[in-house]
Amino acid sequence: MAEKFEQFSTNDMMALASSPAGQQLLSLLQRSGGNQLQQAMGKAAAGDMNGAKALLAPLLADPDIQSLLQQLGGR
Repeated sequence: MAEKFEQFSTNDMMALASSPAGQQLLSLLQRSGGNQLQQAMGKAAAGDMNGAKALLAPLLADPDIQSLLQQLGGR
């Protein structure tokens, strides 16, 4: 999975974040678990990917979030 992210450029991230599905996803994540999202980002930045995944797991179980991720994955 880390290999996938190594190929993900800053431009790719900006394009996804500015897309309609990306905006919806960010909004849902903030509403559903903004604090968890911030904590997960901190853990990921510190290199603790397992901790980040554990914090995100409940959010990623949301069907609306899964649908948006599938839309974004098809880009």
